[in-house]
Amino acid sequence: MRRMMGVINLVNEPDDLEELTYTRCVASVPFGSRYRLIDFALSNMVNSNIENVAVFTQHKYRSLMDHLGSGKEWDLDRKRGGLFILPAVLHETTRILRGDLFQFYSHRDYFYRASEDYVIISRSHIVCNIDFNEVLDYHLSKNADVTVVYKKAEEEEYAKFRRLAVREDGQVTVIEDHSGRLRTDNISMEMYVMSKELLLDMVETCLAQGYDHLVRDGIMKNIDKLGVYGYEHKGHTGLVNTIQSYYKNSMQLLNPKIWRELFFQRNLIYTKVKDEPPARYAENALAKNSLIANGCVIEGKVENSILFRGVKIRKGAYVKNSIILQNCEIEENVIIENAILDKDVFINRGRVLTGDKQAPFIASKTKVI
Repeated sequence: MRRMMGVINLVNEPDDLEELTYTRCVASVPFGSRYRLIDFALSNMVNSNIENVAVFTQHKYRSLMDHLGSGKEWDLDRKRGGLFILPAVLHETTRILRGDLFQFYSHRDYFYRASEDYVIISRSHIVCNIDFNEVLDYHLSKNADVTVVYKKAEEEEYAKFRRLAVREDGQVTVIEDHSGRLRTDNISMEMYVMSKELLLDMVETCLAQGYDHLVRDGIMKNIDKLGVYGYEHKGHTGLVNTIQSYYKNSMQLLNPKIWRELFFQRNLIYTKVKDEPPARYAENALAKNSLIANGCVIEGKVENSILFRGVKIRKGAYVKNSIILQNCEIEENVIIENAILDKDVFINRGRVLTGDKQAPFIASKTKVI
């Protein structure tokens, strides 16, 4: 019998990726030359034998719908269970979009009909490869009410996150936002395991008191009443919800160790399949330490960069330390350094675009420069 159902919670998810989220939600932001951010959360659930997954959307989810489709690539196009994409519901009287607990309540039939006893609730902006079965086993061994997955911050984080105070026995005593005073390296990965019964009780109780945020109102305010435990994930983890964190975590993929840890484990990361011819390199092309997807045409020089499908780099162009999204065209003698170009950007010949690693140059979708 399946033990867990999955919820990918996009409600109230931080949306600070500037031009990259003008027309799409964070979950559908392209990442790693051929993936979208939601692919990691969805693949982790499928690899953990979860066959019932709901995506609670909020706004700007057209490209997300197009990417997920029926869930075929994740083996979630099923007669029983499978992938559910649940739209946000406005409040009946105020017509205002409310928090995630209100959305869970609006779609409570989805939870009641599920046969699984436990729920794993995850955000979409976490880049990692994790087995949720190990988290559930830890949750059961501690007899916990809520288990939150966290990581140790090894270096400066440019993302928005919550800090945790974790005792030696694993119990979480404090959860505090990034702006708080808590001094600890324990950073929440925004993944929570709890029983379905507790979740539904939390939904009813908090809404009755006028509260509607799962973590802030359901968990943080009741942390002294609930048995909240922390499960430390020791593998590579990237929190991607600001431009600086997107750039940093994308560039880390050029490290072979991190690339192998994310994509070459027993549990794979799946994505929507697009049939493209292999990348074509012209006679004088040069590519060094870069990820280059299918369908690219390289006639110039590419160094320390990530190129998505269908990118064209013309003769004499030089791209360094940059992220070039799908179907961009870089004309002759263009120099691009420390930049992020969204899909279908066209750069006229002879242009020079340079940013800083802390503040990369960004071009929005379909822009002509």
